Amino acid sequence: MVNWVALSVFIFFFLAVTIIGFVAARWRRGDLHDIDEWGLAGRRFGTVVTWFLLGGDLYTAYTFVAVPGSVFASGALGFFAVPYTILVYPLIFVLMPKFWTVCKQRGYVTAADFVKDRFGSSSLGLAVAFTGILATLPYIALQMFGIQISLQFLGIPVNYSFLGLSLDIPLFIAFIILAAYTYTSGLRAPAMIAMVKDIMILIVVAVIIIYAPIQLGGWGAIFAKVAAHQTSVKTFHEILTPSLMLAYSTLALGSALALFLYPHSLTSTLSSNSKDVVKRNTALLPIYSLVLGLLALLGYVALALPKLPASGNAAIPTLITTLFPDWFIGFAFAAISIGALVPAAVMSIAAANLFTRNIYKEYIRPRCSMREESEVAKIASLLLKFGALLFIVFVPTGNIINFQLLGGVWMLQVLAPIFIGLYTNWFNRWAMLIGWAAGMIVGTLMAFSQFIAGTPKAVVSSAYQMPFSIGGTPVIIYAGFAALILNLVLSAVLTPLFQLIPGATGLDATSPSDYDLSRAPIEPKESPKTALG
Repeated sequence: MVNWVALSVFIFFFLAVTIIGFVAARWRRGDLHDIDEWGLAGRRFGTVVTWFLLGGDLYTAYTFVAVPGSVFASGALGFFAVPYTILVYPLIFVLMPKFWTVCKQRGYVTAADFVKDRFGSSSLGLAVAFTGILATLPYIALQMFGIQISLQFLGIPVNYSFLGLSLDIPLFIAFIILAAYTYTSGLRAPAMIAMVKDIMILIVVAVIIIYAPIQLGGWGAIFAKVAAHQTSVKTFHEILTPSLMLAYSTLALGSALALFLYPHSLTSTLSSNSKDVVKRNTALLPIYSLVLGLLALLGYVALALPKLPASGNAAIPTLITTLFPDWFIGFAFAAISIGALVPAAVMSIAAANLFTRNIYKEYIRPRCSMREESEVAKIASLLLKFGALLFIVFVPTGNIINFQLLGGVWMLQVLAPIFIGLYTNWFNRWAMLIGWAAGMIVGTLMAFSQFIAGTPKAVVSSAYQMPFSIGGTPVIIYAGFAALILNLVLSAVLTPLFQLIPGATGLDATSPSDYDLSRAPIEPKESPKTALG
């Protein structure tokens, strides 16, 4: 049954951000026929806008649904998202200003641009581009899934029959709106919407974390329910067991290393107008980690509901619809859906940049014009979102989530050419290609071997952890981390061998001055007074 009050509030906010998305094309207007303007907003975002944009594309609708859902389903292991977001910011404080500097100096739009020049290998650049696009597609699909969950809990029918096919018409409409304003406004659209989205999400989390415990008898009563739940569900652990500690630590560390290898994270970083903006944001973004910790606790709150949610994905939606009035339900689901629009837009733009710069321009039309390059990126962005929509329509939801978890496994395999490449080009390009291929294949096989073997789905990321034994003690390690170790070992061992082959070492097109953070800041294309944010 449709909740008309909640739906009305939902539609109001959804339409409001749609208008903002189209208006964004006129915000500090630039030539959107230039991929630098369409895909990176001219690299002119200041501290405030960059903070909202990075928060908007890192803390997604999937995060809002999945983090408490993981805690609800598996307990303490689900909290891995909290330390991994704490670990990541010191890491990017060191890495991202250097990455921004070299990309600004050389005019790079993607990480694959940098890798191709750094190691003199278009093939290695192609591997980075392919990995980024591959990992991004199911991630976009999960943002669409967040919208679908919101619509379902508002009581809107999602399955309609058309020409023998079962279609989700409301989700299709949301896809059309997202595609239209991303096409017309580029990165400016999600940047503007991110400011609204983040404020709404912060309000929703604050209200739930205060109001829900009051309704359920306080935190003491909630944790009593959690302890009772542990006795009845074997896969649930209120406190980590020794066998899960390695899984927890490698999953947190591996996820931290992977987060800023994703194309959307790097795109948001490159849109900043200076390396100082990047540094300030690494200092400010941990505020989101505090919110994430509160959000994770809501998984335990859901365990104290009179009627348990049907699944982890339903934990937060059930909590909202059970305890809150209709108007707040509409506001909360609008926040979740808008929280899906921002990262979906940034992800599709980032992946489109990779396709255009490192596949189309590199291998198909090397002499394409600036205008053609931009138009191809816009079309690629549309096709990527359409592909994500097909994931939702034709792939069972549980499988989509498992495919997304593979994203971290895959993105870790480009760590050497991107992150290590910022400091040295010692690794041989061929050695890194072999290490990348081995990591991709082994990581994927390890993940699916556990999935096919029927590892319990209640354990967060269980399909992506490999069990083995140390001295007779069973332990579990994150498959992506294990594959990364194999990747780095192969790259290191094979490099000296390939260096003996004439012509095996690629020509580094960058120079040491390109990485020099002590140089005077490069002025943005517009004066500081017109910089965005």
